[in-house]
Amino acid sequence: MFYTATDGQGVMEPVVEGNRMLQIEGKTEELGDFSIKFPRAKNTKKSNYLRTYLPSLHIAKEVVLRSMKYYQFGQKHMLGLVGDILSQSQFSDYEPNLLVHQVTMALPFEIDIAFESGSYKDRTASLLGMDFTQYLNNYLSSFDNRFEHVFQLKQKGFKEKEINFAKATLSNLIGGIGYFHGKSIVKSKYTDEPVEYWEAPLYTAVPSRSFFPRGFLWDEGFHNLLISKWDPTISKEIIGHWLDLMNVEGWIPREQILGTEARAKVPAEFVVQYNENANPPTLFLPIQSLMTGMMTSNTAEDQTFLKLIFPRLKVWFNWFNTTQIGNVPTSYRWRGRDTETNKELNPKTLTSGLDDYPRASHPSDDERHIDLRCWMTLASGVMKDIAKTIGEPYKDYENTHSILSDNSLLDKIHWSNKGKQYSDYGNHTDHVMLERPPTPIPKQQKPGPKKQPVPKPNVPKPPMLRVIKSKNGPNYKFTNALGYVSLFPFLLQIIEPSSDKLGKILTDIKDSKLLWTKYGLRSLSKSDPLYSKYNTEHDPPYWRGQIWINMNYLAVRALYHYANVDGPHQQQAATTYKELRTNLINNIIKEYERSGYMWEQYNDLTGRGQGSHPFTGWSSLVILMMAENY
Repeated sequence: MFYTATDGQGVMEPVVEGNRMLQIEGKTEELGDFSIKFPRAKNTKKSNYLRTYLPSLHIAKEVVLRSMKYYQFGQKHMLGLVGDILSQSQFSDYEPNLLVHQVTMALPFEIDIAFESGSYKDRTASLLGMDFTQYLNNYLSSFDNRFEHVFQLKQKGFKEKEINFAKATLSNLIGGIGYFHGKSIVKSKYTDEPVEYWEAPLYTAVPSRSFFPRGFLWDEGFHNLLISKWDPTISKEIIGHWLDLMNVEGWIPREQILGTEARAKVPAEFVVQYNENANPPTLFLPIQSLMTGMMTSNTAEDQTFLKLIFPRLKVWFNWFNTTQIGNVPTSYRWRGRDTETNKELNPKTLTSGLDDYPRASHPSDDERHIDLRCWMTLASGVMKDIAKTIGEPYKDYENTHSILSDNSLLDKIHWSNKGKQYSDYGNHTDHVMLERPPTPIPKQQKPGPKKQPVPKPNVPKPPMLRVIKSKNGPNYKFTNALGYVSLFPFLLQIIEPSSDKLGKILTDIKDSKLLWTKYGLRSLSKSDPLYSKYNTEHDPPYWRGQIWINMNYLAVRALYHYANVDGPHQQQAATTYKELRTNLINNIIKEYERSGYMWEQYNDLTGRGQGSHPFTGWSSLVILMMAENY
């Protein structure tokens, strides 16, 4: 089935012969006049079509399913669309906004579908058959040449099937870039109830076109690390769109659920965005990467881009430094944790992007989050570099970056001598578990007059609740959960190459009882009490051991950095870099060949892909690992 729809404007009509749609003629404001042609293909057994009107596009699937009936085909029955239902319905006065072309074919088959714009006058023949094949081959050759020029995988010795995997992965990430339009639903301290924000467009990539078909702020920074290497212009456009979603205070909604179609895919409890809650400012990663390229080009276009984004980045940076600061100077704290819940083993920190990664067991205003402090270190450094490049005042950013980069100050508020690791700080105990309260016993009913047995009442079990298994309860201390969060000073390359703490981190990384696996670094140490634990009885572990490619990319990138700067740990970093990079690339390709998919995460014990799929979002960063393009 080939769906064609207009969303709110434009007209289109099918050209039909019997049950077969030959082509569609249409016109929209953006496209002008156009036609879509469906030439008959070999091996076609039957053709059907649908012409109808939808009050909202997000119900297209349900409408199509209800618009099918069984047809007799030889000795078989098959499902086919019923044709023009619009003219026979109560909506006969409406223009069609959904047309579906259906063909039933014998395998194997090929089918041509040609979109032709009325504005194109020079082509003498339709882009079909050999004419299309010739154009396609020219573009394929151009793509292959450009791909090798950018990533140089042949030069690095990768085999053809491995390069084809990388091409498919890049193509799916780029193909997942979409243009969305709608309003966010936002709750702020200024409103009693959630309200609609202004109507806005968003040009963005998505983590998964089928499962997460919308923009996510912290994902998009990782997406554009790769997109910016392929086409910097696309990345600049995407970054500009995201920054245009900023409100007057400097807040950007972390999840973009724009329009009814996007909203239909999201559970109700996640639709409302809270404008005091942050999300990792990962857009600074591709901006930093773009600036590296600008060092050599330094064109007027580059300067214009930086001058356009700088005012918004300035407001965004200031918003973080007024709403997300901690009680201790130079500390930061993610807002949005539930301080009242007793149903979660460890209250989630959705705003950090690392959902159920263990934080202080009892959220409080006195928490200090190491990962957010490191994000702000990165951000202050990029702000300093942009300001210097475009001639804006930069001393305040330079001073902030100098303070946040000071390893002795970082160690003072985040190094745990007991755990010998960087750590969050807060009101915490490891001695927690989920237990189910006793099921209440209802009053026994009296037997009836004939002494019939009384049925046992069906009493639902109460939900499992968190209980503290320590007489002392929680107290203020370092949480000492070894994993991605504790690695952040290393992941964002804040630790000095000469630091003995870098050596400790490199040792912990290579310990298979802690973080090391044959498939990548697990998100949480096997020694942690919450490793692989459910957060509620129905909420499986998410960042509690699983291997995530965005964090592993940062680890590989950091190892590459420390392997190429002088220091006592240079050789250890170089050896670990080679092993981790190889493990990640081999496992991701192996799972792609096994399943046909890129995956959201990978199992730390078996390496098998798991979570949503296809997930050609930040998992596609494996291409940059293959290219060693950091």
